[in-house]
Amino acid sequence: MVANPRAVSDFARARFQRSKTDTADAAVILEFLERMPFQTWSPPAQDILDLRALSRRISALNVNIAQERNRLHAARRQGRLTGHIEDDILAHIAHLKASVDRLTENALEIIDEEPDLRRKLEQLISIKGVARASAVAILAELAVLPPDIEARQWVAHAGLDPRHYESGTSIHKPARITKTGNRRLRAALFMPAMVAARHDPHVRAFYAKLVEKGKKPLQALVAVMRKLLHAIHGMFSKNQSFDGEKFYALNA
Repeated sequence: MVANPRAVSDFARARFQRSKTDTADAAVILEFLERMPFQTWSPPAQDILDLRALSRRISALNVNIAQERNRLHAARRQGRLTGHIEDDILAHIAHLKASVDRLTENALEIIDEEPDLRRKLEQLISIKGVARASAVAILAELAVLPPDIEARQWVAHAGLDPRHYESGTSIHKPARITKTGNRRLRAALFMPAMVAARHDPHVRAFYAKLVEKGKKPLQALVAVMRKLLHAIHGMFSKNQSFDGEKFYALNA
């Protein structure tokens, strides 16, 4: 069993634990395991873990590329860029891009060797707005999850589940996503959802309907991300490509 650290921490607070020592923590963990249901955990296959590690490394390198581009742009605007510095930044960007391309090929090799991963990658790419890079990032985060969990659990894992805050008759705060989950999966879904909301007629109609109902553009986009995750769960479980009519019927 792998205990959720937040659950253990909340359990300690519920016991009014004030001290933070190894002995006190061990006692809390022991009591937590004695009281809570035991949930057996099996680690994912090594190739799945390798795929996730490659994907996360690619994501980190892409962040570095964006940072270097920003430095280059800022230096050009400020007029403080010498030829040597510009050459160095451009060379670093080229090196990072080469690393991204190499690691992406490594990730695709892992996917190509496993029929189930290859099938799921093709299904992800069938979504308008999901290209190869985005598909690899999404698949790498989803492949490590147990195969029997439900779509709503995927949503909670991504931190896209809404958090309602109400008390009595006077406090009714707007619902917000919890963000208590896998931020990398949220990040991997963001751009595909934005592109799909622009170019896929069914996703665009769903997005437009939410905006018409008063949702802010970002709120509507988050709803698209959540609904896309539900759609991907259905595609994987039923072995189907993306069907826009099932996502949102245009005559709805």
